[in-house]
Amino acid sequence: MKRLLPTLRADQTSESLISVINTIQIAAKEISFRLHQGALAGVLGSTLDENIQGETQKKLDVVANQLLKTLLLESPNVHAIASEEEDSIVESPNSGHYLVAFDPLDGSSNIDINGGVGTIFSILRKPEGEETSENMFLQPGKAQVAAGYVLYGPATMLVMTTGKAVRIYTLDQTVGEFLLTHEKAEIPKDTKEFAINMSNRRHWADPIRAYITDLLDGEEGPRGKNFNMRWNAAMVSDVHRVISRGGLFTYPWDARNPDKPFKLRLLYEVAPMSMLVEKAGGKATDGYRRLMEIVPEHIHQRVSVVMGSANEVDMCMEYHSKHPKPY
Repeated sequence: MKRLLPTLRADQTSESLISVINTIQIAAKEISFRLHQGALAGVLGSTLDENIQGETQKKLDVVANQLLKTLLLESPNVHAIASEEEDSIVESPNSGHYLVAFDPLDGSSNIDINGGVGTIFSILRKPEGEETSENMFLQPGKAQVAAGYVLYGPATMLVMTTGKAVRIYTLDQTVGEFLLTHEKAEIPKDTKEFAINMSNRRHWADPIRAYITDLLDGEEGPRGKNFNMRWNAAMVSDVHRVISRGGLFTYPWDARNPDKPFKLRLLYEVAPMSMLVEKAGGKATDGYRRLMEIVPEHIHQRVSVVMGSANEVDMCMEYHSKHPKPY
């Protein structure tokens, strides 16, 4: 089986970008090891702190963030990083050409129940001639030069793209290397599966409520077919299922908290996942527009998400087109 770095070189990926990706996969191997040690490594449970999002940090959130932060800031090719766990960007002492944004441990509420979690990352080019500030990161998803995630499940898998095919690598624990196990991931255009947090149903806007109601009505409803619902409570797990076999994943606007009507962060969760989904043949929108075209207003901006099998995303967008935006 082919190893990660040779496959990138075969695609004529620049050595500087390969170096950044290599740094991420080194950190991911260490995170994977500590996760699989679990309580034996003393990394389970929560800290007494909250991150910039106001979320209680898990011990492994902090460990994963520190690993990625330390290794990336040592890379000569990285100029700055942005993380879910950091209040603002962190500048590297080096003058690299790349910016890296990441969620060090998506789905960390699953850690203590041995559920699926993962690391999501986005790599952007540093704008030429621009002073170092948060503004460097405020680029649309279509400007990404690479994106991916590492899923720490029964197997540790790296799913990534440098703008061409979406490839899937599996960590071979015997040799400590990511080996290519799927040359080209392709999302089926049609599906009978969807993922959404149903507990928020009473807070949804009209279009998503109408859409999900019709899915649940199955063969007897207007869609004329039965749908299955899946929910892993971790974007990385739910989107991996979509990339692996199709489906629709959505985390829509809701009215629970007027100050936080959206859940998922654009820069380091939604943009990289949107790039992967699109490169695998799917679509990614906020219900009204392509997610890859949204320019972040700040590094922690949140947005509504509808992504997955192309024809089903189009259908969901039809429901949205019949109602005014709730925001």
